[in-house]
Amino acid sequence: MNEKIIQEYKQYSQHVDSKFLQKEMNWICEKLLKNIERFQHQFPSACTTNHQYRLKANDDWTNGFWTGMLWMAYQYTKNEKFYAIIQENIKSFEQRLNNHFVLDHHDIGFLYSPSLVMIYRDTHDQSLEKPIIIAANKLLDRFQEKGQFIQAWGQLGDPKEYRLIIDSLMNLPLLYEASKITGNMKYAQKADAHYQQVINNIIRQDASTYHTFYFDAETGKPDHGATHQGFSDQSCWARGQAWAILGIPLHERIIQGSHDQKKWEFVFEYFIDKIPQDLVPYWDLCFDDTSHEPKDSSALAIAACGLLEVEKIGYRSDAKMIAEGMLYALSTNYTSQSDEDYEGLLKHGVYAYAENKGVDEENLWGDYFYMEAIYRLLNPEWETCW
Repeated sequence: MNEKIIQEYKQYSQHVDSKFLQKEMNWICEKLLKNIERFQHQFPSACTTNHQYRLKANDDWTNGFWTGMLWMAYQYTKNEKFYAIIQENIKSFEQRLNNHFVLDHHDIGFLYSPSLVMIYRDTHDQSLEKPIIIAANKLLDRFQEKGQFIQAWGQLGDPKEYRLIIDSLMNLPLLYEASKITGNMKYAQKADAHYQQVINNIIRQDASTYHTFYFDAETGKPDHGATHQGFSDQSCWARGQAWAILGIPLHERIIQGSHDQKKWEFVFEYFIDKIPQDLVPYWDLCFDDTSHEPKDSSALAIAACGLLEVEKIGYRSDAKMIAEGMLYALSTNYTSQSDEDYEGLLKHGVYAYAENKGVDEENLWGDYFYMEAIYRLLNPEWETCW
């Protein structure tokens, strides 16, 4: 592992104290207050265009991030302006379930964990249990018995879409929450089966990851890895590697005894070994400082949250220090604090490079995970939504 990079993160961590965290959180909440003046009851798009979010209905896979940010801001400030929007968002998420509106995909966990599950865990509002279970059932509907995985996209059973993707690790906590609420272990059992298919197939021998992995639709046997978001089928998409850095310890905390520490260490080492000079990764880990490619700041924010999970389960004694250093690296050159007209929090992200979507722009998950990491450090006992 590149110990020089680790030491640089640790040196940066010395700047992260309660004053720094409160300053960041205050700025974030002020930015969100300014944004809701324009957004009102609409949802921001997944990524910015010229640093402004487009306003949309509740029809994308990222709207849970927006609601989760509002909830953290409300918990921190107790400002009723946040709460009013949150209540309308809850109704919108329930209506989306009732209408099965743009829910034929696996990202139902991304939608309902940072929104309804987060609020439910903090308030214990039993009226949220029913929509959480409905959402979990819709996710479970995508489980393929042949292959034992949750199909990511497309028509169920379509051989061209008979695959999972690494992002799916973040959809599984919704299923574990459903088992916790109902006492029915079918949700957790299917989540466990899917997790095993991800962890056993999507991680290569060198500890890099495929973005997506296909199964044979006839037999369910593992077939081949590929990419949808990364540079190539052989490269390693930065955000995908970060999902593994967060998803593996999340699974360990939830189910305990998965014994995947070594796999996590190898995945983390690969990520660190590809970190460039300014400590923020390029959008694909095949690039270095000679490439002039865009960065993906969101990947580092996700990885920081992964390290804060690792601190809880004891994989690395210095995990918190490294996470703090990652956040400080982002705060120095990658936040929009000096850009009042930028609506996103975290600059220099990439949504989908091949589609020229959100390249060198802000995005909701980057904003969300930066805020979540700050909030985790301010509230070490906070349960999170995952």
